[in-house]
Amino acid sequence: MPLAKISEARELSDEQLAAEIVATKKQLFQLRLQKATRQLEKPHQFRHARHRLAQLLTVEGERKRAASQTPKKEK
Repeated sequence: MPLAKISEARELSDEQLAAEIVATKKQLFQLRLQKATRQLEKPHQFRHARHRLAQLLTVEGERKRAASQTPKKEK
């Protein structure tokens, strides 16, 4: 399974992005739990999940910075 592309994360809406972040964090938790109980069969999933989480958090940060840099109109 190839690693996800960041362009896919950039296409998500803000709500979808937040949901993906939560889902990826839950997946990492489950992987850590499986590792602790010696039930983990595919250790490469850690790398994929961490990579995906980093992409999602990067896109979220980019959007926050872009929103804060836009000039506000004064009345």
